[in-house]
Amino acid sequence: MVDLTKLKGASAWPKARKGIENAVLPIIGQLPSERVDLQLKTVDETDFPGFTRRRVNYFVNVWDRVSAWLFVPDGKDEVPGILCCHDQVNQGKNEPAGIEGDAGLAFAQHYAELGYVTLAPDCITAGDRVSSRLQPYDTKSVYKDNPEMSMVGKMLVDHMHALDAFTDFRRVDPARVGVIGHGLGALNALLLSAFDNRLQACVASCGFTRFETDKDPQRWARDDGMVLLPKLKGMIEKGSYSFDWEHILAMVAPSATLVITSLTNSRFSNPKSCQKAVTLASRVYKVLGAAHALDHFTHHDGHRVTPETLEVSDEWFERWL
Repeated sequence: MVDLTKLKGASAWPKARKGIENAVLPIIGQLPSERVDLQLKTVDETDFPGFTRRRVNYFVNVWDRVSAWLFVPDGKDEVPGILCCHDQVNQGKNEPAGIEGDAGLAFAQHYAELGYVTLAPDCITAGDRVSSRLQPYDTKSVYKDNPEMSMVGKMLVDHMHALDAFTDFRRVDPARVGVIGHGLGALNALLLSAFDNRLQACVASCGFTRFETDKDPQRWARDDGMVLLPKLKGMIEKGSYSFDWEHILAMVAPSATLVITSLTNSRFSNPKSCQKAVTLASRVYKVLGAAHALDHFTHHDGHRVTPETLEVSDEWFERWL
Protein backbone atom coordinates (compact mmCIF):
# COMPACT_ATOMS: atom_id res chain seq x y z
CA MET A 1 0.00 0.00 0.00
CA VAL A 2 1.32 3.44 -0.93
CA ASP A 3 2.07 5.44 2.24
CA LEU A 4 0.78 8.94 1.55
CA THR A 5 2.38 10.31 4.72
CA LYS A 6 5.83 9.67 3.25
CA LEU A 7 5.27 11.62 0.05
CA LYS A 8 8.23 13.99 -0.05
CA GLY A 9 7.16 16.43 -2.74
CA ALA A 10 5.36 17.05 -6.01
CA SER A 11 8.09 15.31 -8.00
CA ALA A 12 7.44 12.07 -6.12
CA TRP A 13 3.70 12.09 -6.81
CA PRO A 14 3.63 10.65 -10.38
CA LYS A 15 5.40 7.49 -9.22
CA ALA A 16 3.20 7.21 -6.13
CA ARG A 17 0.07 7.76 -8.22
CA LYS A 18 1.13 5.02 -10.62
CA GLY A 19 1.59 2.73 -7.64
CA ILE A 20 -1.97 3.46 -6.53
CA GLU A 21 -3.32 2.82 -10.02
CA ASN A 22 -1.48 -0.50 -10.09
CA ALA A 23 -3.24 -1.43 -6.85
CA VAL A 24 -6.72 -0.23 -7.85
CA LEU A 25 -7.03 -1.40 -11.45
CA PRO A 26 -6.65 -5.16 -10.77
CA ILE A 27 -9.59 -4.85 -8.38
CA ILE A 28 -11.94 -2.73 -10.48
CA GLY A 29 -10.84 -4.19 -13.83
CA GLN A 30 -8.64 -2.88 -16.60
CA LEU A 31 -10.22 0.08 -18.37
CA PRO A 32 -10.68 -0.09 -22.17
CA SER A 33 -8.05 1.83 -24.13
CA GLU A 34 -10.63 3.06 -26.65
CA ARG A 35 -14.26 4.16 -26.45
CA VAL A 36 -17.01 3.65 -29.00
CA ASP A 37 -18.66 6.28 -31.18
CA LEU A 38 -21.37 7.78 -28.96
CA GLN A 39 -23.92 8.52 -31.70
CA LEU A 40 -25.64 10.91 -29.31
CA LYS A 41 -29.34 11.32 -30.09
CA THR A 42 -32.08 13.52 -28.67
CA VAL A 43 -35.32 11.55 -28.24
CA ASP A 44 -37.58 14.34 -27.03
CA GLU A 45 -37.46 17.60 -25.10
CA THR A 46 -39.67 19.61 -22.76
CA ASP A 47 -39.43 23.33 -22.01
CA PHE A 48 -39.55 24.60 -18.43
CA PRO A 49 -39.14 28.14 -17.08
CA GLY A 50 -35.42 28.87 -17.47
CA PHE A 51 -34.28 25.58 -19.03
CA THR A 52 -35.07 22.73 -21.41
CA ARG A 53 -35.00 19.08 -20.38
CA ARG A 54 -33.99 16.66 -23.12
CA ARG A 55 -34.12 12.88 -23.12
CA VAL A 56 -30.95 11.71 -24.88
CA ASN A 57 -29.20 8.42 -25.45
CA TYR A 58 -25.76 7.32 -26.56
CA PHE A 59 -23.66 4.17 -26.93
CA VAL A 60 -21.26 3.00 -24.22
CA ASN A 61 -20.29 -0.11 -26.18
CA VAL A 62 -21.25 -1.59 -29.54
CA TRP A 63 -24.64 -2.85 -28.32
CA ASP A 64 -25.52 -0.86 -25.20
CA ARG A 65 -27.23 2.54 -25.34
CA VAL A 66 -27.57 4.61 -22.18
CA SER A 67 -30.57 6.84 -21.58
CA ALA A 68 -29.97 10.18 -19.83
CA TRP A 69 -31.60 13.51 -19.03
CA LEU A 70 -29.81 16.57 -20.38
CA PHE A 71 -30.78 19.95 -18.90
CA VAL A 72 -29.91 23.07 -20.87
CA PRO A 73 -30.39 26.56 -19.37
CA ASP A 74 -31.96 29.21 -21.56
CA GLY A 75 -29.93 31.79 -23.45
CA LYS A 76 -26.45 30.93 -22.26
CA ASP A 77 -23.38 29.64 -24.11
CA GLU A 78 -20.12 28.20 -22.80
CA VAL A 79 -21.48 27.62 -19.28
CA PRO A 80 -20.18 25.23 -16.62
CA GLY A 81 -21.54 21.70 -16.65
CA ILE A 82 -22.27 19.24 -13.85
CA LEU A 83 -22.62 15.49 -14.30
CA CYS A 84 -25.17 14.16 -11.78
CA CYS A 85 -24.69 10.54 -10.64
CA HIS A 86 -27.76 8.96 -9.06
CA ASP A 87 -27.95 7.04 -5.80
CA GLN A 88 -28.89 3.36 -5.50
CA VAL A 89 -32.51 3.92 -6.48
CA ASN A 90 -34.60 1.85 -8.88
CA GLN A 91 -35.67 4.91 -10.89
CA GLY A 92 -32.07 5.78 -11.76
CA LYS A 93 -31.73 9.05 -13.67
CA ASN A 94 -35.29 10.16 -12.86
CA GLU A 95 -34.31 11.08 -9.29
CA PRO A 96 -31.59 13.63 -10.13
CA ALA A 97 -33.94 14.89 -12.87
CA GLY A 98 -36.59 15.66 -10.25
CA ILE A 99 -39.17 13.42 -11.92
CA GLU A 100 -39.58 10.95 -9.05
CA GLY A 101 -37.88 10.09 -5.79
CA ASP A 102 -36.25 12.32 -3.18
CA ALA A 103 -36.60 15.98 -4.17
CA GLY A 104 -33.44 16.72 -2.19
CA LEU A 105 -31.48 14.63 -4.68
CA ALA A 106 -32.83 16.37 -7.80
CA PHE A 107 -29.34 17.63 -8.58
CA ALA A 108 -29.74 17.89 -12.36
CA GLN A 109 -32.85 20.04 -12.13
CA HIS A 110 -31.46 22.13 -9.27
CA TYR A 111 -28.23 23.05 -11.02
CA ALA A 112 -30.01 23.70 -14.32
CA GLU A 113 -32.12 26.25 -12.44
CA LEU A 114 -28.85 27.86 -11.32
CA GLY A 115 -27.60 28.12 -14.90
CA TYR A 116 -25.47 25.00 -15.31
CA VAL A 117 -25.83 22.46 -18.10
CA THR A 118 -26.45 19.13 -16.36
CA LEU A 119 -26.55 15.50 -17.40
CA ALA A 120 -28.10 12.62 -15.41
CA PRO A 121 -27.53 9.15 -16.97
CA ASP A 122 -28.85 5.78 -15.90
CA CYS A 123 -26.35 3.58 -14.10
CA ILE A 124 -26.22 0.02 -15.40
CA THR A 125 -28.88 -2.16 -13.66
CA ALA A 126 -31.08 0.89 -12.88
CA GLY A 127 -33.76 2.93 -14.62
CA ASP A 128 -34.04 1.90 -18.26
CA ARG A 129 -31.03 -0.42 -17.91
CA VAL A 130 -32.51 -3.15 -15.69
CA SER A 131 -31.95 -6.54 -17.32
CA SER A 132 -34.87 -8.74 -18.26
CA ARG A 133 -36.02 -11.03 -15.41
CA LEU A 134 -33.61 -9.41 -12.95
CA GLN A 135 -34.22 -6.94 -10.15
CA PRO A 136 -32.60 -3.48 -10.18
CA TYR A 137 -28.96 -3.66 -9.09
CA ASP A 138 -28.73 -7.40 -9.61
CA THR A 139 -25.32 -7.62 -11.27
CA LYS A 140 -25.51 -11.15 -12.75
CA SER A 141 -25.85 -9.81 -16.29
CA VAL A 142 -23.07 -7.26 -15.72
CA TYR A 143 -20.56 -9.99 -14.97
CA LYS A 144 -21.88 -12.23 -17.75
CA ASP A 145 -21.30 -9.46 -20.31
CA ASN A 146 -18.13 -8.04 -18.68
CA PRO A 147 -16.30 -11.00 -17.10
CA GLU A 148 -13.01 -9.12 -16.73
CA MET A 149 -14.51 -6.03 -15.10
CA SER A 150 -16.19 -5.26 -11.77
CA MET A 151 -19.51 -3.48 -11.40
CA VAL A 152 -17.54 -0.48 -10.13
CA GLY A 153 -15.31 -0.59 -13.21
CA LYS A 154 -18.29 -0.84 -15.55
CA MET A 155 -19.95 2.17 -13.91
CA LEU A 156 -16.69 4.08 -14.20
CA VAL A 157 -16.36 3.39 -17.92
CA ASP A 158 -20.01 4.28 -18.53
CA HIS A 159 -19.59 7.58 -16.71
CA MET A 160 -16.51 8.33 -18.80
CA HIS A 161 -18.74 7.96 -21.84
CA ALA A 162 -21.21 10.32 -20.17
CA LEU A 163 -18.41 12.88 -19.90
CA ASP A 164 -17.63 12.34 -23.58
CA ALA A 165 -21.24 13.17 -24.44
CA PHE A 166 -21.31 16.06 -22.02
CA THR A 167 -18.08 17.79 -22.96
CA ASP A 168 -18.80 17.49 -26.69
CA PHE A 169 -22.01 19.46 -26.21
CA ARG A 170 -21.28 22.95 -27.53
CA ARG A 171 -23.07 24.74 -24.68
CA VAL A 172 -20.67 23.33 -22.09
CA ASP A 173 -17.35 25.00 -21.28
CA PRO A 174 -15.01 21.97 -21.20
CA ALA A 175 -12.70 23.79 -18.80
CA ARG A 176 -15.48 24.03 -16.18
CA VAL A 177 -17.01 20.61 -15.64
CA GLY A 178 -17.94 19.10 -12.28
CA VAL A 179 -19.63 16.00 -10.89
CA ILE A 180 -21.90 15.39 -7.92
CA GLY A 181 -23.36 12.29 -6.32
CA HIS A 182 -24.89 10.94 -3.13
CA GLY A 183 -24.51 7.38 -1.85
CA LEU A 184 -23.75 5.17 -4.85
CA GLY A 185 -23.58 8.38 -6.88
CA ALA A 186 -20.81 9.68 -4.61
CA LEU A 187 -18.81 6.50 -5.14
CA ASN A 188 -19.14 6.99 -8.89
CA ALA A 189 -18.32 10.69 -8.68
CA LEU A 190 -15.08 10.02 -6.79
CA LEU A 191 -13.94 7.15 -9.01
CA LEU A 192 -14.65 9.20 -12.13
CA SER A 193 -12.74 12.17 -10.74
CA ALA A 194 -9.83 9.90 -9.85
CA PHE A 195 -9.51 8.46 -13.36
CA ASP A 196 -10.70 11.31 -15.61
CA ASN A 197 -8.85 14.63 -15.49
CA ARG A 198 -11.55 16.48 -17.40
CA LEU A 199 -13.31 17.14 -14.10
CA GLN A 200 -12.42 20.29 -12.21
CA ALA A 201 -14.74 19.90 -9.20
CA CYS A 202 -16.37 17.02 -7.35
CA VAL A 203 -18.96 16.85 -4.56
CA ALA A 204 -19.36 13.41 -2.97
CA SER A 205 -21.97 12.90 -0.24
CA CYS A 206 -22.12 9.79 1.98
CA GLY A 207 -20.23 7.64 -0.50
CA PHE A 208 -17.77 5.53 1.49
CA THR A 209 -16.12 4.48 4.68
CA ARG A 210 -12.57 3.16 4.74
CA PHE A 211 -12.23 -0.57 4.06
CA GLU A 212 -9.76 -0.98 6.91
CA THR A 213 -12.20 0.17 9.62
CA ASP A 214 -15.50 -0.86 8.02
CA LYS A 215 -17.45 -3.22 10.30
CA ASP A 216 -19.26 -4.56 7.22
CA PRO A 217 -16.63 -4.63 4.45
CA GLN A 218 -18.55 -7.50 2.82
CA ARG A 219 -20.88 -4.81 1.41
CA TRP A 220 -18.29 -4.41 -1.40
CA ALA A 221 -18.09 -8.09 -2.38
CA ARG A 222 -21.31 -9.89 -1.56
CA ASP A 223 -22.14 -13.25 -3.11
CA ASP A 224 -25.31 -12.04 -4.88
CA GLY A 225 -27.41 -8.97 -5.56
CA MET A 226 -25.27 -5.91 -6.23
CA VAL A 227 -21.70 -7.19 -6.23
CA LEU A 228 -19.47 -4.14 -6.49
CA LEU A 229 -15.89 -5.42 -6.19
CA PRO A 230 -15.71 -9.24 -6.18
CA LYS A 231 -11.90 -9.23 -6.35
CA LEU A 232 -11.79 -7.34 -3.05
CA LYS A 233 -13.10 -10.45 -1.28
CA GLY A 234 -9.66 -11.94 -0.67
CA MET A 235 -8.45 -8.72 0.94
CA ILE A 236 -11.58 -8.57 3.10
CA GLU A 237 -10.95 -12.10 4.36
CA LYS A 238 -7.33 -11.23 5.20
CA GLY A 239 -8.19 -7.80 6.61
CA SER A 240 -5.37 -6.31 4.56
CA TYR A 241 -5.88 -3.93 1.62
CA SER A 242 -3.63 -2.73 -1.21
CA PHE A 243 -5.45 0.62 -1.27
CA ASP A 244 -8.15 2.49 0.61
CA TRP A 245 -10.36 5.51 0.06
CA GLU A 246 -7.64 8.03 0.88
CA HIS A 247 -5.82 6.73 -2.19
CA ILE A 248 -8.86 7.32 -4.40
CA LEU A 249 -9.16 10.84 -2.99
CA ALA A 250 -5.45 11.43 -3.58
CA MET A 251 -5.82 10.39 -7.23
CA VAL A 252 -8.38 13.18 -7.70
CA ALA A 253 -5.79 15.81 -6.72
CA PRO A 254 -5.41 18.61 -7.54
CA SER A 255 -9.07 18.85 -8.70
CA ALA A 256 -11.36 20.44 -6.14
CA THR A 257 -13.13 17.81 -4.04
CA LEU A 258 -15.74 18.27 -1.32
CA VAL A 259 -16.43 15.19 0.79
CA ILE A 260 -19.71 15.33 2.71
CA THR A 261 -20.17 12.91 5.59
CA SER A 262 -23.09 12.26 7.91
CA LEU A 263 -21.92 11.38 11.38
CA THR A 264 -25.27 9.61 11.92
CA ASN A 265 -25.20 7.61 8.70
CA SER A 266 -26.68 4.18 9.45
CA ARG A 267 -25.46 2.78 6.11
CA PHE A 268 -21.84 3.05 7.18
CA SER A 269 -20.63 1.61 10.46
CA ASN A 270 -17.74 4.02 10.84
CA PRO A 271 -18.41 7.26 8.96
CA LYS A 272 -15.82 9.16 11.01
CA SER A 273 -13.19 7.20 9.09
CA CYS A 274 -13.92 9.53 6.17
CA GLN A 275 -12.08 12.23 8.09
CA LYS A 276 -8.99 10.03 8.27
CA ALA A 277 -9.18 9.44 4.51
CA VAL A 278 -9.46 13.17 3.87
CA THR A 279 -6.60 13.95 6.25
CA LEU A 280 -4.31 11.42 4.58
CA ALA A 281 -5.23 12.57 1.05
CA SER A 282 -4.74 16.21 2.01
CA ARG A 283 -0.99 15.53 2.08
CA VAL A 284 -1.08 15.05 -1.69
CA TYR A 285 -3.16 18.17 -2.24
CA LYS A 286 -0.70 20.14 -0.15
CA VAL A 287 2.41 19.02 -2.03
CA LEU A 288 0.66 19.77 -5.32
CA GLY A 289 -0.03 23.33 -4.18
CA ALA A 290 -3.80 22.80 -3.85
CA ALA A 291 -4.28 22.57 -0.09
CA HIS A 292 -7.60 24.41 -0.20
CA ALA A 293 -9.04 22.24 -2.97
CA LEU A 294 -9.95 19.36 -0.63
CA ASP A 295 -12.52 19.92 2.10
CA HIS A 296 -14.73 17.86 4.40
CA PHE A 297 -18.20 18.91 5.53
CA THR A 298 -19.94 16.89 8.26
CA HIS A 299 -23.51 16.89 9.52
CA HIS A 300 -25.87 14.87 11.73
CA ASP A 301 -28.81 14.55 9.35
CA GLY A 302 -28.48 10.88 8.40
CA HIS A 303 -28.18 9.48 4.91
CA ARG A 304 -29.78 12.36 3.07
CA VAL A 305 -29.07 15.71 1.47
CA THR A 306 -30.56 18.63 3.38
CA PRO A 307 -31.00 22.24 2.19
CA GLU A 308 -27.89 23.16 4.21
CA THR A 309 -25.87 20.40 2.56
CA LEU A 310 -27.06 21.49 -0.87
CA GLU A 311 -26.11 25.09 -0.11
CA VAL A 312 -22.58 23.99 0.78
CA SER A 313 -22.42 22.09 -2.52
CA ASP A 314 -23.68 25.14 -4.42
CA GLU A 315 -20.95 27.28 -2.91
CA TRP A 316 -18.32 24.67 -3.81
CA PHE A 317 -19.28 24.64 -7.48
CA GLU A 318 -19.61 28.41 -7.59
CA ARG A 319 -16.10 28.70 -6.18
CA TRP A 320 -14.38 26.13 -8.38
CA LEU A 321 -16.32 26.24 -11.66
